[in-house]
This record gives sequence, C-alpha cells and structure tokens, in this order.
Amino acid sequence: MIVTAPRVLERAREIVAPELGRWTNRLSPPLRLVIGYHLGFVRPDGGPASANGGKSVRSALALLSAEAAGSSAETALPGAVAVELVHNFSLLHDDVMDRDRERRHRPTAWTLFGEPSAILAGDALLVLAQRALLEEPSPACVAAAEALSEATARMISGQAADVSFVEDDSVSLERCLRMMSDKTGALLSCAASIGAVLAGGSEDAVRALATYGSHLGVAFQSVDDLLGIWGDPEVTGKPAANDLRERKKSLPVAAALDSGGPGARKLRALLPGDPLGEAEVAEAAALVEHLGGQDRARDIAEGELARCLKALARVPLADPARSELAELARFVIEREF
Repeated sequence: MIVTAPRVLERAREIVAPELGRWTNRLSPPLRLVIGYHLGFVRPDGGPASANGGKSVRSALALLSAEAAGSSAETALPGAVAVELVHNFSLLHDDVMDRDRERRHRPTAWTLFGEPSAILAGDALLVLAQRALLEEPSPACVAAAEALSEATARMISGQAADVSFVEDDSVSLERCLRMMSDKTGALLSCAASIGAVLAGGSEDAVRALATYGSHLGVAFQSVDDLLGIWGDPEVTGKPAANDLRERKKSLPVAAALDSGGPGARKLRALLPGDPLGEAEVAEAAALVEHLGGQDRARDIAEGELARCLKALARVPLADPARSELAELARFVIEREF
C-alpha cells in the first residue's frame, strides 16, 4: 500500500520551487544545468522536465513551523529554501560517495555530468543556502543562519561516521542511532524550527519544534534504512537491497549485529571486503530479518514518532499547523517511496 502524501508537501513544492529556481539561476550555466537536472527542473540537455524533484519534507516543515508560531508560511520562505538547498547539497555528495547510479527513478547527476561537476554543484548549493537566509540580514535571519550552520556541521559529522562504519567491525546499535541523529536528525530539527525562528516565536516553541524534528529525523532515517534493504525499486527509485550490497551498517544491520550469537557472527563475516554479490545480498537480508533487525528498526521508527507527537503537545502551537505537523510525522514512517 502506498500512503497518500499530505497536502502540505505539494503546497511546499508550489511555494518553494520558484524560489529555488530564482536562487539557482544566479549560478554559472554549467552548475545551473547540473543542479537543475538534480532538482528535476530540466533534462540533461537543459530542456524543461517534469521529473519528481523529491518529497519536500524539509521545506514543508519550515513553512509549518512558522505557521505553528502564529505567522504566515511566507515568513519561513528563506528558511525553507535554505534547508532544501543544504539537503540537496548532501544528496549530490552522497550519490558520489555511495556510488549510487539512480535517484528518483533517474540517473544520478554524477553519472551524467561527472564527479567533479556534481561535487562543485553541491558546494554551490551550500553557499546559496547561507545567502538565501542573509539576503536581508535581520536578527531573525542571522539567528536562522547560525542554526542552519550548526545543523549542517552536525549533518556532515554524521555522514562522516556513516562512511567510517563500512570498515568498522565494532558498530553498535547505540552508535548507529547517534550517527542517525546527526546525519538526518540535525537538518530535520533545523527545518522544523527555522520557520519559528524567522517568525520570532517563543524559545519554548522553537525548542519544542526542534525536538520534534530531531525525533522525526531518526524515524525518517529508520524507514529509509528499511527501504534500503526491503524497498521495492519501482517505488523507491533505487536498486533493491543496495545498502546491503554496499555493506552499509544501517539501522537494521546494526540491530541484527547487536543481537549476538552464531547468526550475528555469520552476518558480520559477510560484510567485510568488496560489494556483495546477489547470493550474498539475499543471505545477508535473510539473516538481518531472522535476527530481528527489521522489527527493531520498525519499533525504533514508531517510538520516535511517539516522541515527535509528545514534543508537539508540550507547548501551545497554532492550528491547523500543529495537526499538519503530526500528519507529516505519521506519513514519514508509513511512506513507501
């Protein structure tokens, strides 16, 4: 079953996409082509495209957080643009590092334009994100820029830990969860609170929304990790079990390894070395499921959802934004794409 996406995701795309285009159009033509393709705006030859540009979860969170603080979605627009730019910076670089050849049912940017162009395009997006927030440097915009800078640093630290896990035989479930909190939770925490920062919301509201986003990030990554092993390629846009093929110690794998016993030792013995062959991928997936990795990852996602909803209930927030934030959190752990 494919879960219907909340309306706020489409609203975020409608509001934020033109601003993303305005900012990326400031770049040189070679960078503009790579980024426009990655974002789904153009084809590889530069002609207009109608590809899926992503879920827009982060920009939707930014808009809703401003509304939850009693302001308009437009107040959060610089923050929504900035978090989307940082997110796509990370995706461009991730695809190169992970050697992913497909994203959103299309070839990844580096496979078409080369690794240097994809890396430079990501760098350009990171710079644009700060410029988008500081175009009119009010105290609120400066505070938002500082929050985004801190979140980006944590995200990069989490990605570095994730990369190091491939060759690390001592990865535990606890270490994996810390990595996820940085790699995915930091930027979602920022996205879920940056609109309230720009709106001049109370410290309590900003803190509660940041907590909501942090737990949402771990839930989001938990589901991503499940889809990375058991997701349908026709739905996810990525090859089946690619995370296992590349020997990634994602959440289900870390949970399975933590279970101990002969099965865990057998799984651990499969992971070192070159990318796994198809028979080894099937064996590893079966071991992870048998050792409870799949169930544990799902339980963690559901536990993080409960913490999200608890954070929203902690302080007064405006409706319907509060309800839409709760709906978006539920969608994150039920999605299949």
